[in-house]
Amino acid sequence: MAFESRGASALTGLFRYPIVQAPMAGGTSCPSLAAAVSEAGGLGFLAAGYKTPTAMREEIARTRALTDRPFGVNLFMPQPPVADPAAVDTYGQRLAGEAVRYGAPLGEPDQSRDDAYEAKVAALLEDPVAVVSFHFGCPDPAVLAAFAEAGTLTVVTATSAAEALAAQRAGADAVCVQGVEAGGHQGTHHDDAGADGTGVGLLTLLAEIRDAVTMPLIAAGGLMRGEQIAAVLAAGASAAQLGTAFLVCPESGAHDLHKRAMTDPLFTRTELTRAFSGRPARGLVNRFIREHGPYAPAAYPQVHHLTSGLRKAAAQAGDPQAMALWAGQGHRLARELPAGRLVEVLAAELDAARVSLTRGSELRGSET
Repeated sequence: MAFESRGASALTGLFRYPIVQAPMAGGTSCPSLAAAVSEAGGLGFLAAGYKTPTAMREEIARTRALTDRPFGVNLFMPQPPVADPAAVDTYGQRLAGEAVRYGAPLGEPDQSRDDAYEAKVAALLEDPVAVVSFHFGCPDPAVLAAFAEAGTLTVVTATSAAEALAAQRAGADAVCVQGVEAGGHQGTHHDDAGADGTGVGLLTLLAEIRDAVTMPLIAAGGLMRGEQIAAVLAAGASAAQLGTAFLVCPESGAHDLHKRAMTDPLFTRTELTRAFSGRPARGLVNRFIREHGPYAPAAYPQVHHLTSGLRKAAAQAGDPQAMALWAGQGHRLARELPAGRLVEVLAAELDAARVSLTRGSELRGSET
């Protein structure tokens, strides 16, 4: 696919509705979900994070068999060495009791830090998709230029104006503006433990980034209703990205315990935690986060590898208290609808909100 322009029109030309399904790693953003969203007029996404290049190719093929509409693929950027390897060992010792509890050994933390990034980039350049987005950093300009040559639109997640500027200078086509309300991992370009707790809310962040860059913006963070989509579009975004809203859909690959937890009164709030992966990620507060979150080091993906077996064992045991229940702040607004129907409902809510805003503006104008 070749784009006639590399701006907002290239992005908005991919969908009927300005609704992007967030790429959620770990199996949630599977082909059935991405295809259903794209078929309904949104933009579906696959998450290549934690998958092998072969598995990524297979998911792309399965998605293409389900839809001929555009969809995207998300990649994790390679990570630098851990500043304090001893802290990972100490955290592993702390989790020894969890290994006994669930009968699952702790994982080997010294696994790959690059998530097979170069091989995945090569595969996507060889067999292009409509969009490739990047999390945990910004690719080199040469990589972004290669995707442009292949006809692929590129999106870089940013949690600050400085990160958005870096993406623009590198040659990205759009920025995904991720507010602190977002579920799952914050896509900060550099993991600074000293910045924990300093994230910016979506509407403020949108305003800051809109003033800093000229590229189209995709707003992400706690969005669950069409009225919220209308708000971020009015604030300057070209589209809205929703993850938690789609997590509970029947097409989602999320575990049933994860889906049910979204509206379970047992889980009263979300929190940014390093407990499961070593990077700040927002999830429903459960026993594991309460007991281990304060002690988790800044060590991604080492901590992710360390706890992977524990999380899987907890899910198999039917115990959500040691699962990574990633969720945005709007999780209680989740609606268990088929993904295509949810896109339609969100689009209808968006249209109604726009009509309401127009009427309100007209009424205010008539009063002056």
